[in-house]
Amino acid sequence: MPVAIGRREFIAALASAAAWPLAARAQQAAVPVVGFLNGASAEPWAPFVSAFRHGLGETGFAEGKNVAIEYRWADEQYDRLPALAAELVGRQPSVIVANHVSAAAAKAATATIPIVFTTAVDPVQLGLVASLARPGGNLTGITTLNVELVPKRLQLLHELSSTATAIALLVNPANSDAETVASDTRVAARAFGIELHVVEAGTDRDLETAFATMARRRVGGLVIAPDPFFVSRIKSLAGLALHHALAAAFEFRQFAAAGGLMSYGGSLADSYRLAGVYAGRILRGEKPADLPVQQSTKVELFLNLKTAKALGIAVPLPLSGRADEIFE
Repeated sequence: MPVAIGRREFIAALASAAAWPLAARAQQAAVPVVGFLNGASAEPWAPFVSAFRHGLGETGFAEGKNVAIEYRWADEQYDRLPALAAELVGRQPSVIVANHVSAAAAKAATATIPIVFTTAVDPVQLGLVASLARPGGNLTGITTLNVELVPKRLQLLHELSSTATAIALLVNPANSDAETVASDTRVAARAFGIELHVVEAGTDRDLETAFATMARRRVGGLVIAPDPFFVSRIKSLAGLALHHALAAAFEFRQFAAAGGLMSYGGSLADSYRLAGVYAGRILRGEKPADLPVQQSTKVELFLNLKTAKALGIAVPLPLSGRADEIFE
């Protein structure tokens, strides 16, 4: 038989039913937010975002399930980064992940929200952390092998273009690592019987002068040293190298993808995976000051066979077999 429900019970049932949407919204609001700040554009960075999500997954977080990610892309318009960082801070995320060109803007925007950075430059030199072992403050992050790999780039370039007796090294004189990079690369050049020409550039006008100097000195190849200015001019550098028929090597995949002959450097995908792991650990309650800056030790090689053909270079099979990706 139907059970009669009293007026009070009926009102209580209605109140309980009405509370369900509120409870659901409260549960949704409790999902932590990760801010993702980057100076580049979303499309070319998709593989690294995927690697970042994979790292989050290693700590038990999945976007759209138990964590939300707020993305902000500067599309290489770096003057937008302070405003984008401030916008993210206004969302009160649990942690912000920032690449090397946006980390300073993130740090300037907040002294309390944890920040995980990725960089190929010494973060102590950049002023992001007090030390690698004890970052202090609200920042920690991931570094990739970089300066150490410049002599290896010269060696790989020599394998590709063994007839080149003169190779240029492009450095930014404002970079504190420039002298060390030049010294280490000279040692490697002498070992291969190569004459090394160190050429400097720190502005767009300098770049034009630098490539004119290389043409005048008839260098057969170019190694580009690590520097944020060069990173922000990857497409221009690849185009200039191709225009001047130079076999050129830089650190990031985008250089080979844009028409540069070769890229060899620390793995950005691995650094973003590790950044995802650190972000997840912070979401679980760990503090950035207690997480030492990690170094990703994975390196990657990318070759552009179309550019090699245009330069008249036959890529040795053993070298192409070692490549992580080939552009044709």
